[in-house]
Amino acid sequence: MNKIGIFFGTDTGSTRLVAKKIYGLLGDSLADKPKNINRTRVDELLHYDALILGTPSYGMGELPGLSTGCLEANWEEFAPYLDGFDLSGKRVALFGLGNQERYSDRFASSMIHLYRLFYGYGAEMVGQWITEGYQFKHSHAIIDNQFVGLALDQRTQPHLTDERLQMWLAQITTQLLPAIAQAA
Repeated sequence: MNKIGIFFGTDTGSTRLVAKKIYGLLGDSLADKPKNINRTRVDELLHYDALILGTPSYGMGELPGLSTGCLEANWEEFAPYLDGFDLSGKRVALFGLGNQERYSDRFASSMIHLYRLFYGYGAEMVGQWITEGYQFKHSHAIIDNQFVGLALDQRTQPHLTDERLQMWLAQITTQLLPAIAQAA
């Protein structure tokens, strides 16, 4: 597919709103409209060679889903459908939501589980993000002193979201476009 696919899991709707912002910033020429993972078939996701995936922050060591307190199906329920697929050649960037004050000991940690899932199936992971400018104690979503994707806090730092999105999208667009060009 010659566009970026945007897929998200959500519970309260915040991740969906960020996915819509991402789509608005990228525009229809670069990306397709975001899709909720609980309404997505695996072949729809696999149709794209460049992906932006979003996750809410639920649970303590697993993907967000029904067992972690989400009211609707989420990444936990979608993950088994990827079994047996080789995602080599796909480039994936992640964004994750969290609350630095309330969940300071596990801020945006759900991203690491999505990272491991897609990396484990052979996807090339791009879009790492700096940890400066955040106030938290711990996050499992940090490798080599960087978040594995863009961490956003819509509760305590909503005023920084738009700027962070613009900077991150400028970074990842150059990383995702080669995957789109190869598919064309």
